[in-house]
Amino acid sequence: MRYLLVEDDRETAGYVIRGFREHGDVVDHAADGQEGLMMATDASYDALILDRMVPGIDGLKLLNMLRAGGDTTPAIFLTAIGGVEDRVEGLQVAEDYLVKPFAFAELHARVGVLVRSAAPAEGPKTTYQLGGLTLDRLKRTVERDGEAINLQPVEFRLLEYLMRHEGRVVTRTMLLENVWDFNFDPRTNIVETHISRLRSKIDKGHDRPLIHTVRGSGYRLSDNG
Repeated sequence: MRYLLVEDDRETAGYVIRGFREHGDVVDHAADGQEGLMMATDASYDALILDRMVPGIDGLKLLNMLRAGGDTTPAIFLTAIGGVEDRVEGLQVAEDYLVKPFAFAELHARVGVLVRSAAPAEGPKTTYQLGGLTLDRLKRTVERDGEAINLQPVEFRLLEYLMRHEGRVVTRTMLLENVWDFNFDPRTNIVETHISRLRSKIDKGHDRPLIHTVRGSGYRLSDNG
């Protein structure tokens, strides 16, 4: 899953980002409302996690602006503003409201409910299938020909990205930015190493490989070479 976190407190942001990444999710972070608004309008997210007291555009106004523009991405306020009237006001525009201090386990559970509730409507795709390979984003499971495959969180994100771009070439830079959240080249073989590990789990023992190297360009997931 991919989430947008709008939070100006660095310690809180780090705590939330680490927690979701440990579950294999991607979290984009904005430290103020203006940046959050730009990110929310420029990309697609499975859920929004918003602090109400952020610099620039406050979280409530930000979400009202998104809703006015037709954005229906499920959202939860994560804030120290916990009065009854404040919560009621927030719940008129957001799907959930969690008051600080909070436990990450509860935040994770609440966000999971938001995503599952939104899944039946037209929204982010939750299951990908290709050549006997099935990835379920909600259950966090992968199977090929009915046999379960155990993937580490980063391997799951890597496979999900490849499946989202089935049949298309994805470059090393695209993978660094979208799987590892790197905006620079770390000058290591991190991509190649993880592609190799993923191949050993996805393609080993099968006559037809699904992960292909496109020399000089990147990688492509395809069931026809």
